[in-house]
Amino acid sequence: MIAPGRALASRLIDMHYHAGPDVTKRRHSVVQAGRRYSAASGWVVVKSHLDSTAAAAWEARQEGLPVSGAVVLNSLAGGVDHRAVQRADFAHGDDSPARLVVYLPTLTPHAHVSALSGEPFHPRFRREDWSDARVTDDSGRLRPEVADVLRCARDLDLVVATGHCRREEALAIVDAAADIGLERLLLTHATHPLSGFSEPDIALLSTAGHVWVEITALTVLMGHRGLDHLARLAASHPRVVLSSDLGQVTQPDVSEAWAMIDRWLCDLAVDREAVAVANPERLLAGNGPAMSCR
Repeated sequence: MIAPGRALASRLIDMHYHAGPDVTKRRHSVVQAGRRYSAASGWVVVKSHLDSTAAAAWEARQEGLPVSGAVVLNSLAGGVDHRAVQRADFAHGDDSPARLVVYLPTLTPHAHVSALSGEPFHPRFRREDWSDARVTDDSGRLRPEVADVLRCARDLDLVVATGHCRREEALAIVDAAADIGLERLLLTHATHPLSGFSEPDIALLSTAGHVWVEITALTVLMGHRGLDHLARLAASHPRVVLSSDLGQVTQPDVSEAWAMIDRWLCDLAVDREAVAVANPERLLAGNGPAMSCR
């Protein structure tokens, strides 16, 4: 649910920032991240693989900080269950000018082994014990609980992000979202090797009005894609969102990261207003009804 008639009024909107507590140690807590983005005249969506950040985002907003939350439907956080979505929506409050973001699982059997795995936040956490969430069955069909989550997000007017789905899984979700009228589906770091979308794939999806495409600064920083790829992606699809995907202790802090991103966009002649402000704001705060799951 979003507060009606309010805009984010920010010079940058980061839809993908990792804050602690999380499965690995992060540079900032939710409140600390909010302070950094406030100083940058920005808005931040905080994400944790461990648990919903909805309540922490609500608490940060009570301090006047520009923060909204997300829930990642990993087994740790309640699994792929529409009740976990509703619980996070309630905890997010009714004061936010930005929608809650619902991530499909990121701890999965086909999880990408990242060079940024990092030090565990809690010594008893073992990723292999929890990487069991799946969105499709053995035949490739979406599981019924995924369809329930999509319908719930539609009825509550939330954003759904594909998390660590592979290409074929994400395409099944694209089709299912279209069938039920879900208006806001974000392909999480779509052209990262884990997700597997090609540039022609993204161009073909440009006519699917419910599909938004994320590219992240971390994908570039890690060498998975070059800067020229960022420019081509922004030119091939009208709803590209540039996020940081940062928060790791080994990566740049907020002000340094966004100064770097601004240089990239200037050098590439990419429309910064579109990818870092207007598109994410349309996704997070554009007009739409808020109802109840049915």
